[in-house]
Amino acid sequence: MNSESENIISSKIPMGALIRSASAPRNLFGNLMTVLTVSSAAIALLPLVAVLTYVILKGASRLDWGVFTQLPPAPGIAGGGLGNAIIGTLVMVAIAGLISVPFGIMAAIFVSEFGGKKPIVFWIRFATNVLSGVPSIVVGVFAYGIIVVKGNLSFGLGFSAVAGGVALSVLMLPIIVRTTEESLKLVPQEIRQAAVGVGATKFQTVFLVVLPAALPAIVTGAMLAVARAAGETAPLIFTALSSQYWTTNILEKTASLSVLVYDFARVPGGPQFINQQQLAWAGALVLVGLVLTTSIVSRLATGKRTY
Repeated sequence: MNSESENIISSKIPMGALIRSASAPRNLFGNLMTVLTVSSAAIALLPLVAVLTYVILKGASRLDWGVFTQLPPAPGIAGGGLGNAIIGTLVMVAIAGLISVPFGIMAAIFVSEFGGKKPIVFWIRFATNVLSGVPSIVVGVFAYGIIVVKGNLSFGLGFSAVAGGVALSVLMLPIIVRTTEESLKLVPQEIRQAAVGVGATKFQTVFLVVLPAALPAIVTGAMLAVARAAGETAPLIFTALSSQYWTTNILEKTASLSVLVYDFARVPGGPQFINQQQLAWAGALVLVGLVLTTSIVSRLATGKRTY
């Protein structure tokens, strides 16, 4: 195209004609939807910000070193802490993790890598979806009937950290299975094909190539399951109950943060119970901090993906 033709075309198209006006319907609709999405995100975050702010304001004033190192006080006694409940929560979550993480990961590996289109794969996924929707109190009643009480079909261990860990593991299991399966699916097929191409067997490909590549995302799912289990109350009321002493035996009653917060939050009003109420807020803050820490760890693990 010569310069004369370009001059003719440019003379027929006025400057800025191709720039859409801000008042154009398409621009107005786009701006409106942007405002709606930002407003919806702010509204969705508002409850979280409100809860965190209220818990911090109510619990920070009672938060000190004694909260982490001392036992709960009796009514009317000042001071004290939540040391045994913090230890008990960590112990029961650890027991739950030792049970649910290996079984959950192995089940997900079978479903994703070895199961293919077998009917059992459908039933495993179906059972996982159903289990993820079961109320936690139902899991607590189940663990109470199987682990705690004595009977023909139960172990009869009584209220203990082991019973609490088993109940929490049931709640953690579907989260670990689903997140691990999705993590394995994210590993590109080219990696599997490359491993097979150099002579690796199916077993070697899965456990030496695919699983390490998906490990950061699997850790994320495990941390999310831990965060879910750490905040549960109903299953522990039926299984671990509570205790005023330090955890020295996992086959005895064990205190937990969630149950202790529940017990202290429902004490009657009165000056003699102010300390318990303040400790309840401090325990809620510690519990939120624990969940926040696990979430941060999961985010850091996600940021280190190798695929």
